[in-house]
Amino acid sequence: MTSPPPLHPAVAPLAGLVGTWTGPGRGEYPTIEDFTYTETVTFGHVGKPFLAYQQRTMSPAGLPMHAEMGYLRPVGADTAELVIAQPTGIAEIHTGSMLTAADGSVEFRFASATIASTPTAKRVDEVRRTIRWHGDVLSYELDMSAVGEPLQFHLSARLQRSS
Repeated sequence: MTSPPPLHPAVAPLAGLVGTWTGPGRGEYPTIEDFTYTETVTFGHVGKPFLAYQQRTMSPAGLPMHAEMGYLRPVGADTAELVIAQPTGIAEIHTGSMLTAADGSVEFRFASATIASTPTAKRVDEVRRTIRWHGDVLSYELDMSAVGEPLQFHLSARLQRSS
């Protein structure tokens, strides 16, 4: 058994994100019924200048709902990129700001720079993700413009560190 590599200096300020986060979320959109879910997010690393991201949600009945994987890449003192792939055929590339407050909380504000999709995927035109992290709490809001609807709220969740 080998120990994990050291965290890359570029992601050292985000060391506290590494681990697993779990908690409740809710969603709405004009084309679907409102819903709730339980979410699990994991951030990991391999010693390179990015954090690996994995997300999955389950319905209240315990059935799988959504999943996505990607990478969080700090690219400057206050900027970051987020690259996400979904099994629904959507790939998102985000650019954004990374703000650290005096209390140590971090807020990422991402806007989609590119959204690519397979021929069978639903149309998504724009996504904005705001992610907040403070201590053992990770929360987010996701706004989306898709299937002909304007940009608007779609998802939010509040997760607690579980490992």
